Amino acid sequence: MHIITDALPILAPELVARLVGDALAEDWQTRGDVTSQAVIPTTAQAHAIIRARDSGVLAGLDLAETAFLAHDSGLTVTRHKADGDALAEGHDVMSIAGPAHALLSAERVALNYLGHLSGIASKTAKLVALIAHTEAKICDTRKTTPGLRAVEKYAVRAGGGANHRFGLYDAVLIKDNHIAVAGGITAALNAAQKNAGDLPIEIEVDTLAQFEEALAADAKIVLLDNMTPDMLRAAVALNQGRAILEASGRVSEDSVVGIAESGVDYISVGGITHSALTLDLGLDIDIS
Repeated sequence: MHIITDALPILAPELVARLVGDALAEDWQTRGDVTSQAVIPTTAQAHAIIRARDSGVLAGLDLAETAFLAHDSGLTVTRHKADGDALAEGHDVMSIAGPAHALLSAERVALNYLGHLSGIASKTAKLVALIAHTEAKICDTRKTTPGLRAVEKYAVRAGGGANHRFGLYDAVLIKDNHIAVAGGITAALNAAQKNAGDLPIEIEVDTLAQFEEALAADAKIVLLDNMTPDMLRAAVALNQGRAILEASGRVSEDSVVGIAESGVDYISVGGITHSALTLDLGLDIDIS
């Protein structure tokens, strides 16, 4: 199955530079930070600390640091935490020192990335903790912000989750619309098994009858969509270890334990990327 569960990866520097560069260009346009230009002398120096204002799990330090160091800013950055670390209110995350104009002009981009990715990591970590007593693993989906999929999936890993496929190119996932066009579950699976080469093949079902048909057609990975815990337990019993089972749909903090205790292998949750709340992190100038 195309699920990645190993150690937290290193974000590609060229990806980080591109994302940060695009965000800074959006913020600065051709005139830059006109407020700092109007209010603060160009020679002013400052020291700032990014602190957690809520508890959660940290992700996105590379993007924040790159924002502050962009364009030979003259700033120095010190990290006090690492991606994947648990945060409590008041924890110091990063210190920044140097030219005040450079610091303030990068502040919002740095905090936007840190808050967004830490929110994803935090939401993921909550679900992971709730099902830690089971063998099931939380994984993400392709329901990501356009252009940010790689870093959002990185944040899922920082929160202890696993990555499902990254796109349409790295695994076959036969969903209900594919099945409808292909002429049924068996026809769709037979075609994929013939044409997909060595790519992993997964098929979506939403009834136990469909599940039995998929097993009969030698499905190796089955997505059990929007099934109740009772239906999931029945599918696990029918499966007898033959296929890898993934549950999806209706997953929340209230429902995830029942889903995990059914015996499925993976639980995919679109909400950890598309509905995570931003973790509250703030930057304060140290005037002591």
